[in-house]
Amino acid sequence: MMLSSVDLGLPPWVVVAFLTGGISLSNFALSGLYCTHQDISREYASILLGITNTVGAVPGIVGVALVGYLVDTTHSWSMSLFAPSIFFYLTGTAVWLTFASSEPQDFNKLASESLRESNQ
Repeated sequence: MMLSSVDLGLPPWVVVAFLTGGISLSNFALSGLYCTHQDISREYASILLGITNTVGAVPGIVGVALVGYLVDTTHSWSMSLFAPSIFFYLTGTAVWLTFASSEPQDFNKLASESLRESNQ
């Protein structure tokens, strides 16, 4: 995606190939999306998926307004569309690598333990 955002004087089909390749490679991030919720908690996977889909929809909503604002102010598609996309891909990757885990969580166990403690 970075190569498609910079004007290197390449033919348009090469720029389209770079863009297509970048978007295609970004799909590797989706390979573990739905199975991660099952790994974390089988019982609450649907709730976890709902939470992550809601949080993931917010950038899609805000991104439209952001790109429109940036196009109006910079008059440049590369700065308006590609720069934020690259930034958010890299930021998302850094956050995922730093904080994410698919280690199983036993929410039932935690709830039953706190319930037992409150009853004693």
